Formats: sequence, C-alpha cells, structure tokens
Amino acid sequence: MDIERAGGRGANQLRPIDCSRDVLSRAHGSASCSHGETRVLAAVFGPKAGTKKNENPEKACIEVIWKAKTGLIGKIEKEFEMILKRTLQNICLLTVHPNTTTSIVVQVVHDDGSLLPCAIHATCAALVDAGIPLKSLAVSLCCCLNESGQILLDPSKLEEQKMKAFVCLVFPSSVHSITPEESTPATTKSTEQEIITSLTHGIMAVDDYFHCVDQGRAAITLLSNILKKKMRSQSADNSSKAA
Repeated sequence: MDIERAGGRGANQLRPIDCSRDVLSRAHGSASCSHGETRVLAAVFGPKAGTKKNENPEKACIEVIWKAKTGLIGKIEKEFEMILKRTLQNICLLTVHPNTTTSIVVQVVHDDGSLLPCAIHATCAALVDAGIPLKSLAVSLCCCLNESGQILLDPSKLEEQKMKAFVCLVFPSSVHSITPEESTPATTKSTEQEIITSLTHGIMAVDDYFHCVDQGRAAITLLSNILKKKMRSQSADNSSKAA
C-alpha cells in the first residue's frame, strides 16, 4: 500500500532539484543546490600551496568546513563534515596537485531533510566550477525506512523524524558530459553501480539495507541526469557570454 506524502509524492518520487554554479564572486568555485526546501551553498578556495598537519604531502589535501544555518555545529554536523571529506577524497584526483590544500566551505541555508545529499551535490558543482580535477561526480540520495518496512526516497525533515532508520548512499557518475574532454582524464569510466559512501542511522535489517541500495540504484540515473543537465546548461550559458 502506497503511503501518502506531503505534496502528493509517491514513495520513489524525488522532490524538485535545482543546482546553479558561480553564485559567489570571491570564491574560486561556488554553487547553490536545493532539494525541495532544503538548500545548501558551497564555496571552493584553492588549491593553495602546502597541506594540513598529518596529511600526505605527495597528494592534495581536502579540507571541509561545515557551517550551520545558525549557531555552532553539533555531533551530526561534524559527522557530515567527515563523511563529505572522505567522499571528496574518493572522487578528486589527489595526485594532480600534490602538496596543496583545497578548502570547501559548506553553508546550510535551510534544512528540510536529505541535507547531506544536497550538500554533496552543491560541493561537486562548486568543484566543477573551480576546475578541480575529478575522477567522477558524486550523486547521492537518502532512503528512509518506516515502521511498516516501506522505503521512502528523498525524505523531508518531518519524514526523517518519523522514520525507523535511514541510509544515505553516494554513487559515482561520469563527468564527461559537463566538462571539456581535454580537462577530464581519458581513463575515467562511469561506474554508477558502485557505492562511494554509505551512512546508516537507526536500526535496519540487512535485507532492508539492500532493498534501499536497490531503490537507490534505480533512482540514481535519473538524479544524475538531472544534475548534469543543470550544470551543463549553465556551462553553455557561460560559454555563450564569453563568446
């Protein structure tokens, strides 16, 4: 039996998604991303010479600074900051600019659920805007499990609060369709069936987890195409203005 969701969405239906690049003038790259009412700004600064303490100088260092809408960040935000850093370390080509640090500032504008995926998409768009070399884009979504065992994709804040458990999944997606061929490594391949990151909260059976993964894989191609279209159309607009 289908559950009734706010706005008349189905269990597998995503909220409207928007993504814009080059939204901040003082950053090397920037982007704004929204999933429904959830909105995040991301700014990229660097690469700058030198790495942070305890980082490998033979590779580029990625620094993530998470900023809440108001006040200081808490335990969950610290976890998101760490997960986002590890995700970016998996998709960035860290050997291209060794002994440098690229700082990414993530500013939460509004949180209405699925905050981490929104932040991941904003960050990826900002990295593309800054010209940071990537192996792939990171495409993410949340899956919630309610008490009756039904899975809901892209939950709102209210839905997250009522759910038994949720999982955030991150998949890789090719960058070839939004960046010039000469700036993208020839060895890059689309591996959308892989999982870069998986973050689970709450109590979830193994079978339920794999059902979430299956639902995520089924939706990720559509989500990836939407995000690429948003970034590609803006790249075309910027090229037209430059011409």
